[in-house]
Amino acid sequence: MRDTTDPFLRPERFGPAEWEARVQLAATYRIFDHLGWDELIYNHISLRVPGEDGHFLINPFGLHYREVTASNLVKVDIEGRIVGHSDWPINPAGFTFHGAIHAAQPDAHCVMHVHTTPTMAVCCLEEGLSFSNFYAAQLHGAVAYHEFEGITVHLDEGKRILASAGGKPVLLLRNHGPVVIGRTLPHAFGLMWLVQRACEVQMATLSMGRPRPIPAPVMEGCVRDSLNFNPKFGAGADAFAALQRLVDARDPGYRR
Repeated sequence: MRDTTDPFLRPERFGPAEWEARVQLAATYRIFDHLGWDELIYNHISLRVPGEDGHFLINPFGLHYREVTASNLVKVDIEGRIVGHSDWPINPAGFTFHGAIHAAQPDAHCVMHVHTTPTMAVCCLEEGLSFSNFYAAQLHGAVAYHEFEGITVHLDEGKRILASAGGKPVLLLRNHGPVVIGRTLPHAFGLMWLVQRACEVQMATLSMGRPRPIPAPVMEGCVRDSLNFNPKFGAGADAFAALQRLVDARDPGYRR
């Protein structure tokens, strides 16, 4: 018999795999809030639903990241149409390029987009990301750019964004903000962490003087030796779990 007094019990309308994905994604929205990466009710993190081809989870439009829960995440198809019941709509601008990326890249299980001040500032620089610090070095060979076309509400831009990415996991939308594409949610988070920190350090460096570039062979070594995505060290899952524990201690209500 189900214990209906448990506030975090999986609702029967969700299968175990989907529910696990929902809890992980809801935790991510709370983690972004904890880190100050939220943007009112805007920006998006989308996640592929395990075992359901062409179905994805995304935040309900109108809720702050701190209000997102496992059960109110919205399931959509590749066209951004809501699957099943939802009390909330989605932001059309949110799934324009997310859907294009998910559709074209089978291993694109998680797509993240933010508007943090450091990342947007770097996207507004003519030279873009400076490969002159520890974090940026680990992104060597992984960064692409897309020219600014305005608010991303037009479906045809999704295809151009995908083409601009060229299979690279980090895409900097010029004058706009970064997009990261991960094989898993923790992988995407690890990439976004590197982008955010690289941009923070770049902003601080530019306030003092001219950045000192890192030689390409050294950066290649950094990419090779980086433990962030090494399966032996959790491939980012251990760092994500640590942050999830922090948001659990603050408010585990996202698990509803």
